[in-house]
Amino acid sequence: MTAEGGAITLGESVIVMENALIRATAVNPVHIGDHVLVGPMASISGATVADEVFLATGTRIFNGARIGTRSEVRINAVVHLRTVLPPETVVPIGWIAVGDPVQVLSPESHEEISSAQRALDFPGYVFGLDRETPDLMVQLTERYGRGLSRHAHDRRLE
Repeated sequence: MTAEGGAITLGESVIVMENALIRATAVNPVHIGDHVLVGPMASISGATVADEVFLATGTRIFNGARIGTRSEVRINAVVHLRTVLPPETVVPIGWIAVGDPVQVLSPESHEEISSAQRALDFPGYVFGLDRETPDLMVQLTERYGRGLSRHAHDRRLE
């Protein structure tokens, strides 16, 4: 668990399995409701997870996402940036959920996924940078590196 300027709250009976990552940011804290299982190698970054949710092995939940009660995100599935899963939604193995209202798309639906992702503006929302910036990756990595340098003197809590 890494709280990079944002809170992480876990409800009752939450199971976080090995090698899972839970990461809050100053803009997007993490809240995980009651009776949630976070599978091995899952990643949750700045998202809200309601009660009784199953996040299987290798799932990826991105900043600003909201997972509804009793939803399932199955093995290696992705819930993209600012995506809202209504209660009892299932994202099949390896599929991608994107948008609000949500579209649940197979990995072969690259053009639809790409179009929906563009509208969600990952570089703008997460890093405050315009996607059309000519040296986007230079600015992104330098900005992110400066932000991480604030943790140079952090200490591990036991």
